[in-house]
Amino acid sequence: MAIYLDLLRYRELFLNLFRRDLRAKYKGSVLGVAWSLAHPLLLMGIYLLVFSVLWRAVGTIDHYPLYLLSGLAVWVLLGASLSNASRSLLNMSDLIKKVKFPRQLVPLSVVASQLPSFVAMLVALFALNLSLLPRVRATIWLTLPLSLLVICFVAGLALAIASANVVFRDVEHITQAVLLPWFFLTPLVYSLDKLPGGLSHHHVLKEILRWGNPATPVIEAFRRPLYAGELPRLWDVVYLAGAALVSLALGAFVFKRVDDRIAVEL
Repeated sequence: MAIYLDLLRYRELFLNLFRRDLRAKYKGSVLGVAWSLAHPLLLMGIYLLVFSVLWRAVGTIDHYPLYLLSGLAVWVLLGASLSNASRSLLNMSDLIKKVKFPRQLVPLSVVASQLPSFVAMLVALFALNLSLLPRVRATIWLTLPLSLLVICFVAGLALAIASANVVFRDVEHITQAVLLPWFFLTPLVYSLDKLPGGLSHHHVLKEILRWGNPATPVIEAFRRPLYAGELPRLWDVVYLAGAALVSLALGAFVFKRVDDRIAVEL
């Protein structure tokens, strides 16, 4: 865990990297950092149009737009963080070669730069769900501690992918290729309990999609208090906590294996 404690010891450097990533993300744009609010809201609107208006196969899900957005909040953080973190160490090669500092701060700052968008989506969802879904008023606050576990899960994966990509440059391409099918194999735009046609009768396939996909229990644990107004299932929370710990351990392990080679490989 010493790798992650460097976030505290080098917090000023981390904040500088975070501000740099945030400024670079919106450099030259008219709205600047305001895109942290505008972009997720625009993205939410597009998904709503496509999946709740243009795609009628989901009409059986109650308040489908809110169902969709409650899962997308997590997915946007996950997908954007992994995609951007994969090349983060390569993109910072000049600084890494010139200055000695904890290199893990680079991909972790990329994850941090996605948090304003994540927070913006959560604020919008809190406002919508509290006003349209009275059932969530007692449970919606549970998403706050669950959010911390989600961030840990994403941070560990981002660190592992960024570190591995320094040595194996195919990792970034694999990451980009995997994200799209991973999106559709995750119950974001559909419910596993309402799979269409004969697929609902394939119990084994349903269980594979449920537990074989690490994003599924993460999103299900997050969505139940935020959308369904129910306590998250115990095993989903256990899975999320375990996935967060495994992810952080994996990120630390991969980073330690390549740390001494980063400057040379870059």
